[in-house]
Amino acid sequence: MIGFKRITLFVLILFLIMLNVNCQRRRSVTEDRETVAFVMKTLNNPFFIDMQRGAEKAADSLRVKLIVQAAEREVDVEKQLQIIENLIQRRVSAICVTPSGSRELIAGVVKANLAKIPVLIVDTRIDVETLTESGGHFATFIGSDNVDGGRIAAKYIVERLNGNGNVAVLEGIPGHETGDARLKGFWEAINENPRIRVVASQTANWERDQGYNVFQNMLQANPQIDALFACNDMMALGAMEAIAAAGKTGDILVVGFDAVSDARKAIERGQMAASVAQHPYEMGFVAVKKAVEIIREKKVPKEIPITIELITREKM
Repeated sequence: MIGFKRITLFVLILFLIMLNVNCQRRRSVTEDRETVAFVMKTLNNPFFIDMQRGAEKAADSLRVKLIVQAAEREVDVEKQLQIIENLIQRRVSAICVTPSGSRELIAGVVKANLAKIPVLIVDTRIDVETLTESGGHFATFIGSDNVDGGRIAAKYIVERLNGNGNVAVLEGIPGHETGDARLKGFWEAINENPRIRVVASQTANWERDQGYNVFQNMLQANPQIDALFACNDMMALGAMEAIAAAGKTGDILVVGFDAVSDARKAIERGQMAASVAQHPYEMGFVAVKKAVEIIREKKVPKEIPITIELITREKM
């Protein structure tokens, strides 16, 4: 009987040892998985939350580890650079980044290059000339044509105003590639229509509360504004609150950019005319998918375009 108990105890100990070894092996495999880091401008914006969802879906389907980090505000380039430097120290397999500064982030890209970590640029282009001069490079760019998006918005406004009216503009961060590109396309189309007058154009730094304050001041200085183009939906939504406070809901045509959930709801209600959609979920999904392909030494195109389109109530 004693011998039987000893054998049973021995078998139990052996089982626990083997179980622990297997757990250690599984933990080792998990820790050794390819790790893709995604550095976004912020996670306080629905656009980037959708992008994160797409990235997570791709990571799950490809069975890779995903790290998503971002600064609290889109204007905090220094924080984004610090995040990239920390990820380099952690020796991640690849870094996807939506740059908060097209030039300011170049130092981080170069450091990743030196560490042999591939960098994928998403949504906002980096200054290629300055990057090349710094001896850096990136693996691929995944994003929409923001210049074309600006043209689409302007042409829609011109059409709705029958080629004649006063327009205001809420710009993005000055010197930021995304906002600059959208403005460039907008102005290209507007300049073809001499009876469309841009009576005010000012930055609201991508933020909803600033969109409210800046457009409130614009309305006070220019009561006869017929339409507004905001370079992103957050500023457009803030401006709509200012329009409502002035009792002008329905009197001013509002066109945004990004087609985030709140903007789509406003379009459905008829409070907002349109928004240019970039499909951030697809950007996030494709970015992680291509990062994994690069890690596994597959060739990817230098540029991967994402569809852009105008969302209106009729289209929805």
